[in-house]
Amino acid sequence: MSRLFCLPGLVLPLLFVCSTMSYAQSAAVDPSAACLAFKSGLSLGAPLPRIKNKLRTGRTLTVVAFGSSSTTGFGVLKPGGAFPDVTKQELLRLLPSARIELINSGRILDDLPGNIARLDDDVLRYKPDLVLWQIGTNDVVWRGIANNAKEILSDAVKRLKAANADVVLLDLQYAPLVLIAKRHSRMEKIIADVAREQNVGHFPRFLLMRRAIEAGVKGLVLWDGLHNSAEGHKCVGVALAQMIDAAAR
Repeated sequence: MSRLFCLPGLVLPLLFVCSTMSYAQSAAVDPSAACLAFKSGLSLGAPLPRIKNKLRTGRTLTVVAFGSSSTTGFGVLKPGGAFPDVTKQELLRLLPSARIELINSGRILDDLPGNIARLDDDVLRYKPDLVLWQIGTNDVVWRGIANNAKEILSDAVKRLKAANADVVLLDLQYAPLVLIAKRHSRMEKIIADVAREQNVGHFPRFLLMRRAIEAGVKGLVLWDGLHNSAEGHKCVGVALAQMIDAAAR
């Protein structure tokens, strides 16, 4: 492929063509695709035995997405753009014979104690096969982390497992307002420790986004400095689906 070099001293029209080409090339970069390139080597860290057969035998898989505004898709204008919807779409692409029922039980501004208070009504009553639990951001940014956060999270995960649900814990987003709150490291450790000790999935959203953003990928966070953009949701949702598929094999 020939390459056009923009050298000093060329005529003005050529400079205009060069600058236009440069802008078009940068604008054509899809942030979600660029973000996904940094998924390499990441996994949920645990198998998902309860959903393995359902995904591959055509029985309906009931998935509950549980959490706060990230789960609801706050700030994403396009219907179906929140990460749980993207996860479902990608799973169906990977497994065309699968049947998936998705219940979105996100609630804006909810924190960990608030999540747990509605575990029965908003999660367990649906008899889920898989719970995608996005947690921790509001505790870190707004509310503060409860002293017994690890214990109550661990107990809640045990309840989900006892109800025959596979569980994936989604950690924090890598975003300016999260990073300003120094306690984000404590919440990240709580989530990772509970996932490891309970042998449930842990989706490393923070690490995936950090890798991408530190490498120069832009557009994954909204103007508010906190929530994922549509491109961020797409990256998270596709990566999550691919890790679910790998863990269920």
